Amino acid sequence: MLKNKDKTNIPGGFLLSAGEASIKKPGRKDLALIYSKAEANIAGAFTTNKVKAAPVKLDMEKIKTGRGQAIIVNSGNANACTGRKGTHDAAETAALTAKNLKIKPALVYVCSTGVIGTLMPMERISSAIPELTSKLGQASLKDVASAIMTTDTFPKVIAKKIKIGNKTGTITGVCKGAGMIAPNMATMLCFILTDIAVEKRALSKALKDSVKKSFNRITIDGDMSTNDTALIMANGMLGNSEIKENSATYKIFKKALDEITHGLSMLIVKDGEGASKFIEIEVKSAVSEKEAERAAFAVADSSLVKTAVYGNDANWGRIMAALGHSGIEFYEDKTDIHIGGVQVTGRGVATGRDNDANRYLRNNREIKILINLNMGRASAKVLTCDLTEEYVRVNAEYRT
Repeated sequence: MLKNKDKTNIPGGFLLSAGEASIKKPGRKDLALIYSKAEANIAGAFTTNKVKAAPVKLDMEKIKTGRGQAIIVNSGNANACTGRKGTHDAAETAALTAKNLKIKPALVYVCSTGVIGTLMPMERISSAIPELTSKLGQASLKDVASAIMTTDTFPKVIAKKIKIGNKTGTITGVCKGAGMIAPNMATMLCFILTDIAVEKRALSKALKDSVKKSFNRITIDGDMSTNDTALIMANGMLGNSEIKENSATYKIFKKALDEITHGLSMLIVKDGEGASKFIEIEVKSAVSEKEAERAAFAVADSSLVKTAVYGNDANWGRIMAALGHSGIEFYEDKTDIHIGGVQVTGRGVATGRDNDANRYLRNNREIKILINLNMGRASAKVLTCDLTEEYVRVNAEYRT
């Protein structure tokens, strides 16, 4: 039986299932199915890596219709760099799922995450799909979130209730991600479900705008995956008037969606492989938002900055050096740097407060670095984490 709280957080008309196909190793659920009783409007955002997994290519074609009804997800195998066989396997997974659900294959989206370059164990997956479909409605949000994990240490779920007229709708997000996290997008899979009726174009715009300020502004190790996918399904089971981009309810819906994607982004960074600290980098007073974002990523992706934070060393020189190679317009003698509210540089020179900043780093797991370029009015925030020995161990042993 599902817990009452989990039941109420599953939007109306959606059924979930989780199963085991022993894709990478036996003894854990590694397949998940999300199904809407009614066809839904669907929108997506995908990796910008030139190397794209077979399921990503398949979904990018299907998403052009803006319609969907089911998502089948596996962990343990990325189905990337697998040639024509991988393409066939992704399509076959969709077809088998559709057959068991008695819907069109065009309405089934496929997502994979895991090891690159290994063929899918299709015999085991094919055998697992009938049971997966027959058990729809028996899995919780946490079950789905757990089934899609790879190096994650905890399942990631966020849900919100919002008023649309005199009705209360639900928006729920489930995601995975802990390593190979870089912008455009992070190494992640994210599935957002809602029973609110949202017009196709409005749904697509809302998702892409949300992703830009959330999943595209996190980094753990600067590496980008082949499988990144975010999908949102709106099945309209709430019965509200369809939300359009210029409608009064669009802002309400968009605000809730932004809160969900931002919250999931934070969970991904907090679960960064081997991470011991969560870091927010904010760059203020840049000449443009693009420059602020570029500067923030230069600092967030710096291994030297990340290891300094891990070592509780307020080595602001590493931050200044990262800004210097970021390619943005800035002047060191205008730049102020704060670590946790402690100003360590003023107009590019030391304030003599490094020990205070060191103390802040020692005593906190959530770290804020604020950089004021004193150049303009634009700003941007990027989320990251520290870099530890455990990150090396996790990735060295990833395929074993």
